[in-house]
Amino acid sequence: MQVQLAAYLDYLHAERQVSAHTLSAYHSDLLKVLDFAKQQDLTSWHDLQVAHLRKLVAELHHGGLAGRSIARLLSAVRGLYSYSLREGLCRHDPAAGIRPPKGPRKLPKVLDVDRAQQLLDSPVADDFSACRDHAILELLYSSGLRLSELVGLNLPDLDLPQGLVLVLGKGNKQRILPVGSKAIAAIQHWLLVREQAKPQDQALFVGVRGRRMSPQLVRERVRQAGARDLGQHLHPHMLRHSFASHMLESSHDLRAVQELLGHADISTTQIYTHLDFQHLAQVYDQAHPRARRKPTE
Repeated sequence: MQVQLAAYLDYLHAERQVSAHTLSAYHSDLLKVLDFAKQQDLTSWHDLQVAHLRKLVAELHHGGLAGRSIARLLSAVRGLYSYSLREGLCRHDPAAGIRPPKGPRKLPKVLDVDRAQQLLDSPVADDFSACRDHAILELLYSSGLRLSELVGLNLPDLDLPQGLVLVLGKGNKQRILPVGSKAIAAIQHWLLVREQAKPQDQALFVGVRGRRMSPQLVRERVRQAGARDLGQHLHPHMLRHSFASHMLESSHDLRAVQELLGHADISTTQIYTHLDFQHLAQVYDQAHPRARRKPTE
């Protein structure tokens, strides 16, 4: 079973060219299934049946694993069996028809417009790290980039005269995004400072030694900015959520926001309509004289 699992992971890496994050997640999920199979004295993936998988899902759910995490595990299992069926290694898919337990859908945390402006309009020190970090914050909020998309940017991906950036998203899908004037100015300033590090490649954002910034370093620098300028926890995806929420509040164009975010399914984007309605409901409750609820309600 371990050999077949390793072959599938090699296939994902070499032929499907999935991201390192996705590969690591699938590996972790399938190891859970493999450990469970060994506990059930199963010796091949062909022996894993629907009843086994339902039992594993129930155990994971009762153990506190979120529905989204269980859904990802089932997706990994379906991928493994789709590959195994093509290779003639088994004749069934035990994950077919199994649905993950539904959990409460959490709304993403966002900054309101005033807080976003407070963050980006805070004084910026005239040094290497501060100029770089300010450009990162501006670009994350200006264009709604994922963290992986930001750290993967190279100099040729930028077209500052046209105000555009080319990003490589999930599934190696490219999309061209607009860059706002504030972000353009911050990036132009950063590019003047960037050469101090004697960069070793074309990476847009580098550390003091000239190497491409890691996702962990970007997260830490964003966290520090949130603590310093806002007094709250801040992470890169919160800026992406804020971008999407503010765009939807102003434009009410769900399809356009979907394209900007690079969502394959519009249902993923629709969560921001809940945020928009939540904001409108709060305004209504505060403003309408007949809307205020009794304290007991």
